[in-house]
Amino acid sequence: MFSKETYINRRAELKKLVENGIVVFFGNNGSPANFPNNGYHPFRQDSTFLYYFGQNREGLVGIIDIDNDTETLIGDDISIDDIVWYGAVDSVHDMAEQVGVAHSAPMKALTTICHEALREKRPVHFLPPYRFDTKIQIFDLLGIHPNQQKESASLALIHAVVKMRSVKSAEEIEELERAAIIGYRMHTTAMKMCRPGITEKEIAGTLDGIANSMGAMVSFPTILSQHGEIQHGSPSMAPLQAGKLMLCDAGAETINNYCSDNTRTTPVSGRFDQRQLEIYSIVEACHDYALSVAKPGVKWWDVHFGVCRLMTERLKEVGLMKGDTDEAVAAGAHAMFMVHGLGHMMGMDVHDMESFDQIYVGFDDEVRPNLEQFGTNCLRMGRRLQEGFVVTDEPGIYFIPALIDEWKASGHCKEFINFDLLETYKDFGGIRIEDDLLITGDGCRFIGKDRIPYHPKDVEAFIAR
Repeated sequence: MFSKETYINRRAELKKLVENGIVVFFGNNGSPANFPNNGYHPFRQDSTFLYYFGQNREGLVGIIDIDNDTETLIGDDISIDDIVWYGAVDSVHDMAEQVGVAHSAPMKALTTICHEALREKRPVHFLPPYRFDTKIQIFDLLGIHPNQQKESASLALIHAVVKMRSVKSAEEIEELERAAIIGYRMHTTAMKMCRPGITEKEIAGTLDGIANSMGAMVSFPTILSQHGEIQHGSPSMAPLQAGKLMLCDAGAETINNYCSDNTRTTPVSGRFDQRQLEIYSIVEACHDYALSVAKPGVKWWDVHFGVCRLMTERLKEVGLMKGDTDEAVAAGAHAMFMVHGLGHMMGMDVHDMESFDQIYVGFDDEVRPNLEQFGTNCLRMGRRLQEGFVVTDEPGIYFIPALIDEWKASGHCKEFINFDLLETYKDFGGIRIEDDLLITGDGCRFIGKDRIPYHPKDVEAFIAR
């Protein structure tokens, strides 16, 4: 938790941005895994609740009454039965005081507060809910059916929170640097463990243990697979095979719930073969291109499509693509190989504020998403960069057999893709290189003082030590 003044200042700024009404921030409740007393652990608080109210306990709600300039932390103190099993915790009154909130009240007061605001015809601002129990709570409090709550969420509040959370403060950057230290340990461990015969599960389980031992948890379920063409490939009991590539996309959260997110692709045999090196060098060049051009004022949309053009040019050199580069990119032919966007915002959520809908987080009135074109519809970020933004730089090239078959059968983009040669890559897998970038005053920099090896010679030298 940050200082009391941090939370006081954040709430004060939010009041200025939202201007009127009451704001309701729902904290998360515990989630049972298979019966009520066996919950998923560790507990993960809602990120926006943490941002403004700082307390990492289940069953809390934060209220900001802008019109009357009051703030209240809502929650029930735990019973003696809970203390027996889980130990004593601070009272809700004490937790409120710790973050500079003057008032506290039991959960039953929430109904009174919301109903009184509705009776007075004052706006009740809430964010789009993503948990079913919160949706039921909103239905009970405000009478809005769960199917209508996303559309009924407050745009004024969404825009205010995005404005504030997008630009990271110095203390937030320090937390992100701490997350990067854990991420470095995770990824370098995976690279060292990568060898024929060890299972994907064993490596992934080790990484998850590192995150748990050094921080709060993993920032998302670890992706580790020899089938790197599967975007969210879960680790299996399959042993690693010589000649294959291991793609590892993993990250950690600090105790204060700030994230890291990196991807590395490691040759299981210890060295890249010629075909792997050709494709890897293209991804490496795209990754470094983004580093060279990302700075305040530049649209991430333009960085993404600059990467797409570079990738297309280089894939033409190895014979996998053909034709005019600009026409190929305009037609979306590059999405045969890179089915996702170049990156996303990151902070307390690994896909920062994605529960609000990326149309509000990664885009704005100037830069709108293209939801129609395959591949481009998965671009989560397009807006102009600002100093203090944290974005991921994660180009990749994937050879997805089902996608190859579908496009070949339909003739889609046949004027830009060499399907005969592409057939020979169906056993290749996929390659992604990902790092977290902080946008600085005149450019960008990596987050994390130690660089996880990614240049081919550095990768081979590191795993040979």
